[in-house]
Amino acid sequence: MTFTMSGVLFFGVVLGVLVRNRQATGFAACVAVVFGFLLASTAFAPVIDNLLGSAASVLAR
Repeated sequence: MTFTMSGVLFFGVVLGVLVRNRQATGFAACVAVVFGFLLASTAFAPVIDNLLGSAASVLAR
């Protein structure tokens, strides 16, 4: 769990920097995939899933 949280923090920061600098490269896509993979294995995954489900139902109306 410690590695997962530090990995989420690291890849989240790297992804934030890449998005802020508008560097849409293959590397940025790989970082986004790894960030999502690590985020899915944390305790926040159900909360994020509920949030995205609610947002999708609001947008579908």
